[in-house]
Amino acid sequence: MDVLIVGSLAYDSIVSPLGAVENALGGSATYAGLSCAFHRNRLGLESVGLVGVVGSDFRKQDREIFENAQLDTRGIETVEGETFRWVGSYEGSMAQAITHETHLNVFEHFEPKVPEHGRSPTVTFCANLHPAIQLSVLDQSKPVRCSILDSMNLWIDIAHETLLEAMKRVDIVVINDGEASMLAGKENVVAAAKEVQQMASIPTLIVKRGEHGVIALHGGDTIALPSYPCPEVTDPTGCGDTFAGALAACLASGKGELTVEELRSALTHATVTASFTLEDFGTTNLEKISQEAYQQRYNSFCEISGISVKST
Repeated sequence: MDVLIVGSLAYDSIVSPLGAVENALGGSATYAGLSCAFHRNRLGLESVGLVGVVGSDFRKQDREIFENAQLDTRGIETVEGETFRWVGSYEGSMAQAITHETHLNVFEHFEPKVPEHGRSPTVTFCANLHPAIQLSVLDQSKPVRCSILDSMNLWIDIAHETLLEAMKRVDIVVINDGEASMLAGKENVVAAAKEVQQMASIPTLIVKRGEHGVIALHGGDTIALPSYPCPEVTDPTGCGDTFAGALAACLASGKGELTVEELRSALTHATVTASFTLEDFGTTNLEKISQEAYQQRYNSFCEISGISVKST
């Protein structure tokens, strides 16, 4: 298996200044998986597997979305009950989601079981989960190349020490600027990132900054990239997971020690991919990106950003 993704599968109801959607397919594993699958096809990788849990109400057409993306769903468990649901909205700059309701449902007792065929992937991505669950995944999966972990402010608040333990177990940590500041107790994003990298001995720390782009610390090197300038933002939900899924696919296509040049290229692709997600509700755009449209946007991003990287 090239990439193993462990995370949530959910139904989201979202209101933004540009409209609304009810019970749209969502969840961290969903966005990361579809993003990763797109790049699997682009890069000639073989398999991307999902591990998660859904309820008996999970729709047939949503399973077909995974099938059409040729995602390995043998790690998705179906149990009696309702699928995880989230209700939220966005206002103003839409930089932060406003949560109105969270119904964990079957996800509340999720204990991931990594299938035998997914225990030695090239890359393991632990999406946003309780760090104790992430540690369980890391115990079950021994990636050949690298492991990636995402987190959120909730776990910093209620499971700080366990989160640090999980961070110390992986090669790459992906968080946003607010989370970096929470962990480090510093407002300056660069200072906060360096503090977090040191406190958890993280080889590579990636800090997402929304419309301000991304900063990555890789050993002693620093990478800074802008975001893609989208003229209209419809729904930012899942952008971070889309970003991580693309990152995982790009890194799964490489071999040996991760170089700063390879990381910069992967971050560029991750940034461009995430820009498609926020232009429509849910996974709508991820399901239909064409290679031609993607390459055009990628080339445009490189041109306006003044960066020159390989297309892979």
